[in-house]
Amino acid sequence: MRYLTIIMAAAAAASAVPVSAAVGTQTASPVKNASGKALVLVPLTLTKIDDLDFGTIIPSATSGFVSINATTGARTFGGGATGVASAAGHRAYFAGAGTPSQQVIVTITPPTELTSVAGDTITVLALTLDGTPKKTINATRAYFFGVGGVLQINADQPEGVYTATFDVDANYL
Repeated sequence: MRYLTIIMAAAAAASAVPVSAAVGTQTASPVKNASGKALVLVPLTLTKIDDLDFGTIIPSATSGFVSINATTGARTFGGGATGVASAAGHRAYFAGAGTPSQQVIVTITPPTELTSVAGDTITVLALTLDGTPKKTINATRAYFFGVGGVLQINADQPEGVYTATFDVDANYL
């Protein structure tokens, strides 16, 4: 997005033109100066640095869940799900740019499920944003944030690589 706001005051110019009247001559007011100004905002950008990766999970006969913390990227498990330490996954990470001190509202639209090539699914219980949705662009014109989430792993979940996409939006206030 590129925002450009230009405010220009109208410059009224009156020249000294004599006006005849029956009683005498009068002149118009002298020229008045007007000023103009422009506000140019740096384009708001948003770039994905890393995808959200829940890593490798071993299901069991009991359902469970896997969670990735949006702030730290730490992975936790519950129920019958177990993680493989050598494939721990990580949070999604984004960077953006804009005008210093400008505030940005970040929203995420999660998918309802992840799907494998075989058509099997895993339910997405939540996607989470680190901190609050309102981010303030710093003096270097940058802002950063992480996205984590929680997946439900069904009992005896079929093996496969499960994927989905999610939308992230950043809007100036």
